[in-house]
Amino acid sequence: MAEPTVLTQPAGNALADDQRLATRGKSKADLLLHALFIILSVCALFPFYTVLISSFGTPTGIIRPTTFTLEGYEQIIKYGVGRAFTVSVAVTLIGTFLSLFLTTIAAYALSKKGMPGWKYIMGFIIFTMFFGGGLIPYYLTVKGVGLMDSYWVMILPSAVNTFYIWIMLSFFREFPVSLEESAKIDGAGDFSILMRIVIPTSMPVIASISLFYAVDRWNDWYTPMLFLTDADKYPMQLMLRNMLTSISQILSMNNGVSAIDQSKVKIPQDSLKMAAIMVTSLPIMAVYPFLQKYFAKGVMIGSIKG
Repeated sequence: MAEPTVLTQPAGNALADDQRLATRGKSKADLLLHALFIILSVCALFPFYTVLISSFGTPTGIIRPTTFTLEGYEQIIKYGVGRAFTVSVAVTLIGTFLSLFLTTIAAYALSKKGMPGWKYIMGFIIFTMFFGGGLIPYYLTVKGVGLMDSYWVMILPSAVNTFYIWIMLSFFREFPVSLEESAKIDGAGDFSILMRIVIPTSMPVIASISLFYAVDRWNDWYTPMLFLTDADKYPMQLMLRNMLTSISQILSMNNGVSAIDQSKVKIPQDSLKMAAIMVTSLPIMAVYPFLQKYFAKGVMIGSIKG
């Protein structure tokens, strides 16, 4: 009796089928992952889109623009946003540079445990992260040093953030000691090592800290509200905040109607609010693309080390 013939598949074809199935499964997983990220991106961008179209006169909650007007932005310009914008940009640039300089120097020095008084200095820094003197001592201190009604009041009192010092200090501790030792053998001092070796190779953390400082400076309206009395020195955040708190009076003044009769006002109040949000948000958002490459490098450095 003849034995049944068993058809066997060549090893090469079986391997190709396995690879095809694995590729198909991987492609489905990638497609599902991409779809998930697209949905999350839409959820993140949709509120910003709503604010944008509402700033052009479209009623809040409408997905498709129904009207187009620039009266919200015109009202902001009439209120004097130009000078306030200049003040905000100057304070942000000068304050960020000063804060980053002081933070970098302090973090690099404190990353060396052999520094005299290291434990006491670190103790003071950690203490200020959890405890503060309160608003009244802070106000009296600023007044005592003569910073009242000055541009520097928005820069000097908050020049250093101890939490950012701690972040940068942790990064500097992971810096290769061999590079510093090689530079010292060549005759380089600590400041030369910091400026020529440490900082150029630490751009990811420096870019991150600089962005944190810039956002803090740009969004600060509470400090100038406390210490500034001259309206010409107001930053844009405080100016728009004051404008929005008196939005009814501004609209009635520019349209010639009473503050009570809002039905005759041409521009909705929500449109003016959304226009103010766009004016204050877009400048700081425009900074991110210039720092994105350093964030990408930071991710790559972390993956290589890990």
